[in-house]
Amino acid sequence: MNDKLTQFLDDAFKPYGNFPARNDVQQELLANLTEKYNDLKAAGKSDDEAYQQTIESFGDVSEIMKQVDHQQSEPKQKPGLGQSIVDGIKSVFSGDNRFRAVELTQADLAATSLSGADFSMSALMGTNFSGSDLSNAKFKASAVKGADFSGANLQAAVFDSSDLQDASFDKADLTNSRLIRCALQGATFEGANFTNTEFKQTDLTNISFAGSVLEGTKFNTTGLKGVSFSGATLRNVSFHHSETKHINFDGATMDKVTHVLLKPTQADLNNVTVL
Repeated sequence: MNDKLTQFLDDAFKPYGNFPARNDVQQELLANLTEKYNDLKAAGKSDDEAYQQTIESFGDVSEIMKQVDHQQSEPKQKPGLGQSIVDGIKSVFSGDNRFRAVELTQADLAATSLSGADFSMSALMGTNFSGSDLSNAKFKASAVKGADFSGANLQAAVFDSSDLQDASFDKADLTNSRLIRCALQGATFEGANFTNTEFKQTDLTNISFAGSVLEGTKFNTTGLKGVSFSGATLRNVSFHHSETKHINFDGATMDKVTHVLLKPTQADLNNVTVL
C-alpha cells in the first residue's frame, strides 16, 4: 500500500515538476496518508475502502503549492519543512492534523487550531504554540525544549516521555492533561489551570506553583524537591508515592481532604490555612 500511496502523491505533484521542497513535502504527506490508511484498516475497512477514503481526505494539492511557491521566494527558511509549507499541509488535511516525526524547530504555530494533533517523536524545540488550541494533542517522545505554550488550550493533552525543559505553560489550560515521564527543569506554569491535571513519574524539582489554584491535581511518583506551593490553593490534590518533605507550602490554602492526605507525611504544614 505504501507504493500505491507514493504513486498517488507522484501523480498529484507531477504538474508542478521537481520543485526544491518536493521530496520533504511528499514524505510528510505520505506519513500522514499512511497513518490515515492504517487507522481505517484498524477500524475494519477493506483495503480498497481504506485506500479510497484515505485519498479522499487529501484535498486540493494546489493549496500546498501556494505555500510552497511563497516559500521558494524567501531568502531564508526556518528549520524543518518551513512554516508556510506546514500551513499548506494543515490546510490540505482539513483538521486531521498529524505531525508525527517531523522537524518544526522554532516554527511559529501561535493561535493555530491543532486539536487532536499528534506530534509524537517530533523536533519542536523553541516552537511557538502560544494561544493555540492543542486540546487532545499528543506529544510522545517529543523534543519540546524551550517551546512556548503560554495561553494555549491543552485540555486532555498528553505529554509522554518528552523533553519540556524551559518550556512556558504560563496561563495555559491544562485541564485533564497528563504529563508522564517528562523532563520539566526550568519550565514555568504561572497562572496555568491545573484542574484534574496529572503529573506522573516526572521530575518537578524547583518548579513553582506559587499562587496557583490546583483542583483534583495528581502528583504520582513525582520528584518534588524544592517545589513551591507558596500562596497556592489546593483542593482534592493528591501526592501518591511522592516525597513531600522539601515542598514549600508557606501561606498555602487547602481543603480538608488535601490536608488529611498530607498530614501523615513529612510535609511542613505549619503555615497552611485549611478550608
